[in-house]
Amino acid sequence: MLLPVNATFGVVLALILVGAVVVAALAHLGRARAIALAGVRAAVQLAAVSFLIGWVVRVLPWLLCFLVLMFAVAVRTAGRRITRNRTWWWAALPIAAGVGPVVGVLVLTGLVPPRGITLIPVTGILIGGALTATVLGGRRALDELHTRRGEVEAGMALGLLDREARMEVARPAAADALLPGLDQTRTVGLVTLPGAFVGMLLGGASPVQAGAVQLFVLVALLAVQAVAVSVVLELVARGRIHRLPLATAEGE
Repeated sequence: MLLPVNATFGVVLALILVGAVVVAALAHLGRARAIALAGVRAAVQLAAVSFLIGWVVRVLPWLLCFLVLMFAVAVRTAGRRITRNRTWWWAALPIAAGVGPVVGVLVLTGLVPPRGITLIPVTGILIGGALTATVLGGRRALDELHTRRGEVEAGMALGLLDREARMEVARPAAADALLPGLDQTRTVGLVTLPGAFVGMLLGGASPVQAGAVQLFVLVALLAVQAVAVSVVLELVARGRIHRLPLATAEGE
């Protein structure tokens, strides 16, 4: 076992979290409270999920409900990170467009058996990757449109359609959302040994098997994130996701 779950584990974990909060507070990052809440929430949620997964993996209807819950939480989290108005729900589209086809191919080809013990972790990894890409792509695109609003208006004055003018400005910024996944894939095995690889080794798999699983996860994540960023960029360019107050948007 990599980490013994005992009192020492709890104390050390708490000290690390407190250290992160203190550093964020001293550096005036404005995220100290968010770090503390995220750590506490993670502990509570993982404790609940650890007990819950052992039950839902044996009952197909509950397994499907759990997957839907994972998706719904990801949509809510991503959407509210991008915008505070009611257009946040459009975040469902990039996440579904990225994750759905990849999971479907994996299940249909038999690479991932339709069992909870395999489907939940694989789908969870892919949803998490799509969530991150959607948030980063959406926020970067909207930030760029706000900062360079004059360039968008200039493009429209030159005859570009609204979508085209916004796309020219937002596309390079949104594409930066792919950098974390690209860097992780490029440096795997040299800088980091990701969780899937380490988990397989601890589970008794050979290094070759662990490497194959990790490669599969990284490539699948690249596909999911590329689709998610492309779709959220399109939604921003078309004005489906925006940061205007709802009353203002409806009056335009």
